[in-house]
Amino acid sequence: MNHDALPSPTRRRLLQAGAALSLAPPVGRLLAAPAAEGTRLLVVFLRGAYDCCNVLVPTASDFYYQSRPSIAIPRPGQPNGAVALDADWGLHPVLAPTLLPLFQKGQAAFIPFAGTDDLTRSHFETQDGIELGQALSGRRDYGSGFLNRLAQVLGAGPLQEVAPIAFTDQLPLSMRGAARVGNMALGNAGGRGMDARQTADIAAMYGQSPLKGSVAEGFALQDEVRRSIQAEMDQASRNAISAKGFELVARRMARLMRERFDLGFVDVGGWDTHVNQGGSSGYLANRLQELGGGLAGFAEELGEEAWRETVVVVISEFGRTFRENGNKGTDHGHGTVYWVLGGGLAASAGGHVVGRQQALTAATLFQNRDWPVLNEYRALLGGLFQRMYGLSAAQVATVFPGVAPLDLKLV
Repeated sequence: MNHDALPSPTRRRLLQAGAALSLAPPVGRLLAAPAAEGTRLLVVFLRGAYDCCNVLVPTASDFYYQSRPSIAIPRPGQPNGAVALDADWGLHPVLAPTLLPLFQKGQAAFIPFAGTDDLTRSHFETQDGIELGQALSGRRDYGSGFLNRLAQVLGAGPLQEVAPIAFTDQLPLSMRGAARVGNMALGNAGGRGMDARQTADIAAMYGQSPLKGSVAEGFALQDEVRRSIQAEMDQASRNAISAKGFELVARRMARLMRERFDLGFVDVGGWDTHVNQGGSSGYLANRLQELGGGLAGFAEELGEEAWRETVVVVISEFGRTFRENGNKGTDHGHGTVYWVLGGGLAASAGGHVVGRQQALTAATLFQNRDWPVLNEYRALLGGLFQRMYGLSAAQVATVFPGVAPLDLKLV
C-alpha cells in the first residue's frame, strides 16, 4: 500500500498513533522485569495545586482556624475532626481508612513547606518548571525532563536496565529526553483501540524502519493490557465502580510496575478549588477519598514484597492560600506538602512529618498569604534519589543541575 497516497487526515491519525508507540523502550527492555533488586519509583503529580492545608492539618495553629471559618478541618476529637498524627499535625478524616494505616505502619511520611521557588503562581508555567527540573534562571530545555535524566543516569550506572513508563495520554515533560519511555493512559485502556487494519497500516509504515521492533512491541503491550483488564472493566460496570475512579487505574499501574516497569509517572487532575472547596466533606474531600483509595490500592496490588522496594512520591505545582477566599475556596499559593509512601521507608521518616518546618502564624506566612517553601523540591528529590539508588554527587547533578541534595533520610 502506498501510504504517501493516503488522504492527509487519515495518514496524520496513523502517524500520531504510531508516534506514541515509537517512544516505547527498545525490544528487550519493554518486557523486562524491574532491575536493581526491584527498586521502583512512582511520581504522582496532582495537577491544579491541591490544598495541602486541609490534608496535613496544622491543628496546633489557632491562626489556621481564624483564617478558615468555613472550610477548616476541626481539631482531633471534635465531630468530623482531623485524625491526630502528632502534637502539631492532623490528617483529613476521609484519609483515615486509606492513608492512616500506611502512616501508622511507618509506610507514609509527609513533608510540609515543600515546593519550587517559582513565584509565577501559574499552573502551566510552574507545572512545566517542576517537570523539567531545571534551574529557574536561564532558558528552559523542553526536551529534557528530570525523570528522563534520572532514567539515563540509572541506565548508565546503578542499573543495567531501566524501564520507564508514563501512565498518561501524552508523554509528560518530566519523561521527555534521550531515554526511551513508554506511555499509555490506563483510564480508558479497556476501550476500543485501533482495529486490525489500522494496526497493519502502522506496522507496514515502519516495516523497513529501525523502529519496527519498538512499534511491534508497543502493539503487543497495548493488546496484553487490554486483555488483562477487560474482565475487570466488565466487573466494574456491574459493581458500579466509577470509570474515572483513580483506584482502578492505580491497581493496573501496580500490576505493570510489579512485573516490568521500574520508573513511573501519573498525573491526577481536579485540584483547583477556588469556589466551594468544602471542609471535612465536599468537593476536596471527595477527591482526597478517591486519591487515598488509589494509593492504598496501588500498595495492596503490588504485594508486600514489591511494596518494600517501591517509593511513591506525591507532588503538586504549588499550594493554596492559607486564608479562605470570599467564595469559600482557596486561591493559588506557594508552598505545599509532599507525600512519600513505601514499604521500605526509614524508621526516622515513616510515620512522621519530616523536613524543615516552622510554626504557621500571620508573621510566618510567605508574602502574608502562603506557606513558605523551606524544602526545595529539586534538593529534596535529589537527596531521595541519592539514597534510593546510591547516586554520586555528579549523578545527582545530572538529574538536577546546580542543586545540593537535601537528605531527609527518607529511605
